[in-house]
Amino acid sequence: MSAEPPEMRIGDRERRATDDRLCAALDDGVLTLVEYDERTRQCWASRTQRELDALVADLPPATTTAIGTPARTEDRSAPVAHTPFHERVGRAIVPIVLAGVALFVGGHLVTADDGAAIFGNRTVQVTQGAGEVEVATLFGRTEVVVPPGTVARTTGAMIFGSTRCEAACQSPPNGMTLPEVLVDANGAFGSVEVVTPAEAAQGGLGDRDDDDD
Repeated sequence: MSAEPPEMRIGDRERRATDDRLCAALDDGVLTLVEYDERTRQCWASRTQRELDALVADLPPATTTAIGTPARTEDRSAPVAHTPFHERVGRAIVPIVLAGVALFVGGHLVTADDGAAIFGNRTVQVTQGAGEVEVATLFGRTEVVVPPGTVARTTGAMIFGSTRCEAACQSPPNGMTLPEVLVDANGAFGSVEVVTPAEAAQGGLGDRDDDDD
């Protein structure tokens, strides 16, 4: 018996054609981003046509022509432009990130016992003797006014936002010890300002910065 001849090796032209099939399947939603990434790696590592065929064996035909519609001749002289891989990854990741932000903020808005601001401003007056307050904000501004004779400490997470605490978080001079108020501030696309009564009377930290400018 004579040995079977070895398979003909393929080049970048064949690999590029298979990658185009995989890219079209990704754009049509046939392949997920993870599947496309795995198969395109195998595509460019392939050495024979049989390896390339296995990557597209379960995919629908590359193009379909409607009955009565003449098939369009493809111009092979110019390369087919596809969205870069990093842009496709970005389009897939951004909605996931925003969904995660929404879940994170939504949970804290529900559990914020002391105040929550959504698309607006909110002022929370901390009562004397309170050891902790929970606030949340989404596309808004929450002002937390701590009572005199206390020191504030902030915790929590603000996504695409900020938590500011200036005089209210300063340690007392001469090693004095004052009661502490923990401000648990969470949210996104907004701000939380922890202020003393004096700062609140001056319009808060944001308004004071505007006056300084």
